[in-house]
Amino acid sequence: MTEPANLADDDLAQLMASGDDQAFTALYRRRQGAVYRFALQMSGNASIAEEVTQEVFLSLLRDPGGYDSGRGPLTSYLYGIARNLVWRRLAQSKGHVPISAEGEDDMRAPDSLIVPAEVERDLVRDEAAQSVRRAILGLPPGYREAVVLCDLHELSYEDAARVLGCAVGTVRSRLHRARALLSERLTARRRRSKGCLV
Repeated sequence: MTEPANLADDDLAQLMASGDDQAFTALYRRRQGAVYRFALQMSGNASIAEEVTQEVFLSLLRDPGGYDSGRGPLTSYLYGIARNLVWRRLAQSKGHVPISAEGEDDMRAPDSLIVPAEVERDLVRDEAAQSVRRAILGLPPGYREAVVLCDLHELSYEDAARVLGCAVGTVRSRLHRARALLSERLTARRRRSKGCLV
């Protein structure tokens, strides 16, 4: 018999539906990281991402027959559940506000701090990644979903459309607009930071 870890997602889902605990464990180990990253990238909140990840896999356990391989890959199904849970959690925690660009310049290091060149490169790279994360969290929800699914999780337009429950053309349009918005915001942020350094 083949080890569960070597089976395809669809095979694992079928085994899990028939009560195989090892199949569920293999699916969880294989897909929980991606589901967590998706929830974190959509919400900007680690505790929401953890809760959503647990709920996604509990949902899969409760209703293993809910996944239909004829409608698309398992990852799209899991992202679809996670998407709904993220929006529900964000609506429940009305106090959650995405990180904005306001006040970022107040976080600069003191001028007297001397940093080795290698460390400085790492800090600049980390700062750029944080800047991109903030910009993504600041996108309108539909645009954010398209960027997270297609650009960060590398789903095809078709799979993203399945997750979002919309037409492929809608995904393409949202992604195009989201990328344009991100470019504008990141360019403006870069100009502001250069202006503050002068």
